[in-house]
Amino acid sequence: MSEFVTRFAPSPTGLLHLGHALSALTAHEAARAAGGRFILRIEDIDRTRCKPEFEAAIYEDLAWLGVDWAEPVRRQSDHFADYDAALRRLIDRNLVYRCFRTRKELLDDIARAPHLGAGGPEGLAYFGAALPQDAEQAMLDAGAPFAWRLSIAAARGALKGAYDALFFTEEDLDGGARREVKATPEIFGDAVIARKDLGTSYHLAAVHDDALEGVTHVIRGEDLRAAAHLHRLLQALLGYPAPTYRHHRLITDEGGRRLAKRDRAATLRALRESGVSADDVKRRLGFTD
Repeated sequence: MSEFVTRFAPSPTGLLHLGHALSALTAHEAARAAGGRFILRIEDIDRTRCKPEFEAAIYEDLAWLGVDWAEPVRRQSDHFADYDAALRRLIDRNLVYRCFRTRKELLDDIARAPHLGAGGPEGLAYFGAALPQDAEQAMLDAGAPFAWRLSIAAARGALKGAYDALFFTEEDLDGGARREVKATPEIFGDAVIARKDLGTSYHLAAVHDDALEGVTHVIRGEDLRAAAHLHRLLQALLGYPAPTYRHHRLITDEGGRRLAKRDRAATLRALRESGVSADDVKRRLGFTD
Protein backbone atom coordinates (compact mmCIF):
# COMPACT_ATOMS: atom_id res chain seq x y z
CA MET A 1 0.00 0.00 0.00
CA SER A 2 1.35 3.42 -0.92
CA GLU A 3 2.14 6.00 1.73
CA PHE A 4 -0.70 8.30 2.72
CA VAL A 5 0.19 11.86 1.63
CA THR A 6 -2.03 14.89 1.98
CA ARG A 7 -1.55 18.63 1.95
CA PHE A 8 -2.76 22.05 3.03
CA ALA A 9 -2.33 24.63 0.28
CA PRO A 10 -3.26 28.17 1.33
CA SER A 11 -2.82 31.32 -0.74
CA PRO A 12 -1.01 34.16 1.08
CA THR A 13 -3.56 36.83 0.18
CA GLY A 14 -4.60 37.52 3.77
CA LEU A 15 -4.45 36.13 7.28
CA LEU A 16 -5.64 32.61 8.03
CA HIS A 17 -9.01 32.31 9.75
CA LEU A 18 -10.98 29.57 11.49
CA GLY A 19 -11.97 28.01 8.17
CA HIS A 20 -8.31 27.58 7.24
CA ALA A 21 -7.62 26.14 10.70
CA LEU A 22 -10.33 23.53 10.16
CA SER A 23 -8.87 22.56 6.79
CA ALA A 24 -5.28 22.38 8.03
CA LEU A 25 -6.17 20.44 11.18
CA THR A 26 -8.42 18.03 9.29
CA ALA A 27 -5.66 17.17 6.82
CA HIS A 28 -2.96 17.10 9.50
CA GLU A 29 -4.98 14.76 11.70
CA ALA A 30 -5.74 12.47 8.74
CA ALA A 31 -2.04 12.18 7.93
CA ARG A 32 -1.20 11.50 11.58
CA ALA A 33 -3.91 8.84 11.91
CA ALA A 34 -2.67 7.10 8.75
CA GLY A 35 1.01 7.33 9.69
CA GLY A 36 1.54 9.36 6.54
CA ARG A 37 2.94 12.72 5.46
CA PHE A 38 1.43 16.18 5.67
CA ILE A 39 2.65 18.70 3.09
CA LEU A 40 2.35 22.47 3.21
CA ARG A 41 2.22 24.21 -0.15
CA ILE A 42 2.09 27.97 -0.74
CA GLU A 43 -0.21 28.69 -3.69
CA ASP A 44 0.97 32.19 -4.59
CA ILE A 45 0.48 32.35 -8.34
CA ASP A 46 -1.51 35.59 -7.97
CA ARG A 47 1.50 37.90 -7.84
CA THR A 48 -0.59 41.03 -7.28
CA ARG A 49 -2.50 39.84 -4.19
CA CYS A 50 -0.03 37.47 -2.52
CA LYS A 51 2.26 39.12 0.03
CA PRO A 52 5.38 37.87 1.87
CA GLU A 53 3.95 39.02 5.20
CA PHE A 54 0.91 36.79 4.72
CA GLU A 55 3.14 33.83 3.88
CA ALA A 56 5.12 34.43 7.07
CA ALA A 57 1.84 34.58 9.01
CA ILE A 58 0.82 31.17 7.60
CA TYR A 59 3.89 29.54 9.13
CA GLU A 60 3.34 31.37 12.42
CA ASP A 61 -0.34 30.46 12.67
CA LEU A 62 0.15 26.79 11.78
CA ALA A 63 2.98 26.42 14.27
CA TRP A 64 0.76 27.98 16.94
CA LEU A 65 -1.91 25.38 16.16
CA GLY A 66 0.65 22.61 16.60
CA VAL A 67 0.68 21.70 12.92
CA ASP A 68 4.01 20.50 11.55
CA TRP A 69 4.82 19.77 7.92
CA ALA A 70 7.35 18.14 5.64
CA GLU A 71 10.17 20.28 4.31
CA PRO A 72 10.86 21.90 1.94
CA VAL A 73 7.67 23.88 1.39
CA ARG A 74 6.82 24.27 -2.29
CA ARG A 75 6.10 27.87 -3.27
CA GLN A 76 4.26 27.91 -6.59
CA SER A 77 5.66 31.26 -7.70
CA ASP A 78 9.08 29.59 -7.90
CA HIS A 79 7.85 27.05 -10.44
CA PHE A 80 6.05 28.83 -13.25
CA ALA A 81 8.27 27.00 -15.73
CA ASP A 82 6.75 23.70 -14.56
CA TYR A 83 3.22 24.92 -15.21
CA ASP A 84 4.27 26.37 -18.57
CA ALA A 85 5.58 22.93 -19.53
CA ALA A 86 2.29 21.27 -18.54
CA LEU A 87 0.36 23.88 -20.51
CA ARG A 88 2.64 23.34 -23.50
CA ARG A 89 1.74 19.64 -23.51
CA LEU A 90 -1.92 20.58 -23.82
CA ILE A 91 -1.19 23.18 -26.49
CA ASP A 92 0.84 20.72 -28.56
CA ARG A 93 -2.13 18.32 -28.58
CA ASN A 94 -4.60 21.09 -29.54
CA LEU A 95 -6.52 20.58 -26.32
CA VAL A 96 -6.59 24.28 -25.46
CA TYR A 97 -7.26 27.46 -27.40
CA ARG A 98 -6.72 31.17 -26.95
CA CYS A 99 -9.88 33.03 -26.02
CA PHE A 100 -9.70 36.80 -26.55
CA ARG A 101 -13.28 37.56 -25.53
CA THR A 102 -13.99 39.82 -22.57
CA ARG A 103 -16.63 38.84 -20.04
CA LYS A 104 -19.10 41.26 -21.65
CA GLU A 105 -18.42 39.75 -25.06
CA LEU A 106 -18.94 36.26 -23.66
CA LEU A 107 -22.26 37.28 -22.15
CA ASP A 108 -23.31 38.83 -25.47
CA ASP A 109 -22.33 35.62 -27.28
CA ILE A 110 -24.41 33.55 -24.89
CA ALA A 111 -27.37 35.91 -25.19
CA ARG A 112 -27.33 35.34 -28.96
CA ALA A 113 -26.71 31.58 -28.66
CA PRO A 114 -27.69 30.23 -25.22
CA HIS A 115 -26.23 26.80 -25.97
CA LEU A 116 -22.74 28.34 -25.76
CA GLY A 117 -22.86 28.76 -22.00
CA ALA A 118 -24.68 28.62 -18.71
CA GLY A 119 -24.00 28.92 -15.02
CA GLY A 120 -21.17 26.75 -13.72
CA PRO A 121 -19.22 26.25 -10.48
CA GLU A 122 -17.17 29.37 -11.19
CA GLY A 123 -19.95 31.43 -12.71
CA LEU A 124 -20.00 31.60 -16.46
CA ALA A 125 -19.47 28.24 -18.20
CA TYR A 126 -18.58 29.01 -21.81
CA PHE A 127 -18.00 26.71 -24.77
CA GLY A 128 -16.08 28.18 -27.68
CA ALA A 129 -13.31 27.55 -30.17
CA ALA A 130 -10.11 29.07 -31.48
CA LEU A 131 -10.26 31.99 -33.87
CA PRO A 132 -9.26 31.43 -37.49
CA GLN A 133 -5.48 31.52 -37.72
CA ASP A 134 -5.22 34.91 -39.44
CA ALA A 135 -7.65 36.54 -36.99
CA GLU A 136 -5.82 35.05 -34.03
CA GLN A 137 -2.47 36.28 -35.33
CA ALA A 138 -3.89 39.78 -35.75
CA MET A 139 -5.01 39.76 -32.11
CA LEU A 140 -1.59 38.53 -30.98
CA ASP A 141 0.18 41.17 -33.06
CA ALA A 142 -2.02 43.80 -31.43
CA GLY A 143 -0.99 42.55 -27.97
CA ALA A 144 -4.55 41.66 -27.01
CA PRO A 145 -4.99 39.85 -23.68
CA PHE A 146 -6.28 36.30 -23.82
CA ALA A 147 -7.03 33.24 -21.71
CA TRP A 148 -6.10 29.67 -22.49
CA ARG A 149 -9.29 27.60 -22.33
CA LEU A 150 -9.40 23.82 -22.09
CA SER A 151 -11.63 22.62 -24.92
CA ILE A 152 -14.17 20.08 -23.70
CA ALA A 153 -14.84 19.06 -27.30
CA ALA A 154 -11.13 18.41 -27.91
CA ALA A 155 -10.81 16.54 -24.61
CA ARG A 156 -13.71 14.29 -25.59
CA GLY A 157 -12.03 13.62 -28.90
CA ALA A 158 -8.68 12.84 -27.30
CA LEU A 159 -10.03 10.50 -24.63
CA LYS A 160 -12.78 8.99 -26.78
CA GLY A 161 -14.89 6.57 -24.72
CA ALA A 162 -12.69 7.10 -21.69
CA TYR A 163 -14.13 10.60 -21.29
CA ASP A 164 -17.58 9.32 -20.36
CA ALA A 165 -16.01 6.70 -18.08
CA LEU A 166 -14.08 9.24 -16.00
CA PHE A 167 -14.75 9.15 -12.27
CA PHE A 168 -13.09 10.25 -9.07
CA THR A 169 -13.06 8.50 -5.72
CA GLU A 170 -14.47 10.29 -2.71
CA GLU A 171 -14.48 8.97 0.83
CA ASP A 172 -15.75 10.05 4.24
CA LEU A 173 -13.51 12.25 6.37
CA ASP A 174 -12.62 9.31 8.60
CA GLY A 175 -11.52 7.28 5.60
CA GLY A 176 -14.59 5.07 5.89
CA ALA A 177 -17.20 4.80 3.15
CA ARG A 178 -15.80 5.20 -0.37
CA ARG A 179 -17.75 5.95 -3.51
CA GLU A 180 -17.03 6.49 -7.16
CA VAL A 181 -18.38 9.78 -8.51
CA LYS A 182 -18.88 10.22 -12.24
CA ALA A 183 -16.73 13.12 -13.41
CA THR A 184 -18.62 15.77 -15.38
CA PRO A 185 -15.97 18.42 -16.16
CA GLU A 186 -18.26 19.96 -18.76
CA ILE A 187 -20.05 21.74 -15.91
CA PHE A 188 -17.15 24.24 -16.07
CA GLY A 189 -17.54 24.78 -19.80
CA ASP A 190 -14.19 25.37 -21.50
CA ALA A 191 -12.41 26.26 -18.27
CA VAL A 192 -9.68 28.88 -18.15
CA ILE A 193 -6.45 27.13 -17.18
CA ALA A 194 -3.97 29.95 -17.90
CA ARG A 195 -3.83 33.58 -19.00
CA LYS A 196 -1.43 35.63 -21.07
CA ASP A 197 -0.47 37.70 -18.03
CA LEU A 198 -0.59 34.81 -15.56
CA GLY A 199 1.12 31.64 -16.73
CA THR A 200 -1.20 29.23 -14.98
CA SER A 201 -4.42 28.84 -13.02
CA TYR A 202 -5.29 27.30 -9.68
CA HIS A 203 -6.61 24.24 -11.49
CA LEU A 204 -3.54 23.48 -13.59
CA ALA A 205 -1.01 24.31 -10.86
CA ALA A 206 -2.80 22.34 -8.15
CA VAL A 207 -3.22 19.25 -10.33
CA HIS A 208 0.43 19.40 -11.40
CA ASP A 209 1.73 19.84 -7.85
CA ASP A 210 -0.47 17.13 -6.36
CA ALA A 211 1.02 14.69 -8.88
CA LEU A 212 4.57 15.96 -8.40
CA GLU A 213 4.39 15.75 -4.61
CA GLY A 214 2.77 12.33 -4.58
CA VAL A 215 -0.46 13.47 -2.92
CA THR A 216 -2.71 10.45 -2.43
CA HIS A 217 -5.53 12.25 -0.60
CA VAL A 218 -6.81 15.73 -1.36
CA ILE A 219 -8.61 17.00 1.75
CA ARG A 220 -10.31 20.37 1.36
CA GLY A 221 -13.57 22.24 1.93
CA GLU A 222 -16.83 21.17 0.34
CA ASP A 223 -16.83 24.45 -1.61
CA LEU A 224 -14.14 22.87 -3.80
CA ARG A 225 -15.95 19.58 -4.39
CA ALA A 226 -16.89 20.61 -7.92
CA ALA A 227 -13.22 21.22 -8.76
CA ALA A 228 -12.60 17.47 -8.57
CA HIS A 229 -14.58 17.05 -11.80
CA LEU A 230 -12.27 19.35 -13.76
CA HIS A 231 -9.14 18.12 -12.00
CA ARG A 232 -9.95 14.52 -12.90
CA LEU A 233 -10.06 15.52 -16.58
CA LEU A 234 -6.71 17.32 -16.36
CA GLN A 235 -5.21 14.29 -14.63
CA ALA A 236 -6.40 12.04 -17.44
CA LEU A 237 -5.13 14.35 -20.19
CA LEU A 238 -1.72 14.85 -18.55
CA GLY A 239 -1.25 11.25 -17.43
CA TYR A 240 -1.24 12.12 -13.72
CA PRO A 241 -2.43 9.73 -11.00
CA ALA A 242 -5.86 10.35 -9.51
CA PRO A 243 -5.90 11.00 -5.75
CA THR A 244 -8.77 10.20 -3.41
CA TYR A 245 -10.86 13.17 -2.28
CA ARG A 246 -12.30 14.08 1.10
CA HIS A 247 -14.37 17.21 1.65
CA HIS A 248 -15.06 18.81 5.00
CA ARG A 249 -17.74 21.20 6.19
CA LEU A 250 -17.28 24.96 6.01
CA ILE A 251 -17.11 27.42 8.88
CA THR A 252 -19.73 30.16 8.61
CA ASP A 253 -20.38 33.44 10.37
CA GLU A 254 -23.49 34.39 12.34
CA GLY A 255 -25.33 35.07 9.10
CA GLY A 256 -24.51 31.67 7.68
CA ARG A 257 -21.97 33.01 5.20
CA ARG A 258 -18.70 31.20 4.59
CA LEU A 259 -15.80 32.88 6.34
CA ALA A 260 -13.53 34.96 4.12
CA LYS A 261 -10.19 36.64 4.72
CA ARG A 262 -11.98 39.94 5.19
CA ASP A 263 -13.52 38.55 8.41
CA ARG A 264 -10.74 39.92 10.56
CA ALA A 265 -12.33 39.02 13.90
CA ALA A 266 -12.10 35.35 13.00
CA THR A 267 -8.44 35.39 11.96
CA LEU A 268 -6.13 33.20 13.97
CA ARG A 269 -3.93 36.18 14.75
CA ALA A 270 -6.85 38.16 16.17
CA LEU A 271 -8.00 35.20 18.24
CA ARG A 272 -4.50 34.65 19.57
CA GLU A 273 -4.07 38.32 20.44
CA SER A 274 -7.40 38.31 22.28
CA GLY A 275 -6.18 35.55 24.57
CA VAL A 276 -7.74 32.54 22.85
CA SER A 277 -5.46 29.50 23.04
CA ALA A 278 -4.72 27.00 20.29
CA ASP A 279 -6.48 24.34 22.38
CA ASP A 280 -9.56 26.58 22.53
CA VAL A 281 -9.56 26.81 18.73
CA LYS A 282 -9.14 23.05 18.35
CA ARG A 283 -12.03 22.33 20.74
CA ARG A 284 -14.22 24.84 18.95
CA LEU A 285 -13.53 23.06 15.66
CA GLY A 286 -14.16 19.62 17.11
CA PHE A 287 -10.59 18.42 17.63
CA THR A 288 -9.88 16.90 21.02
CA ASP A 289 -6.93 14.86 22.25
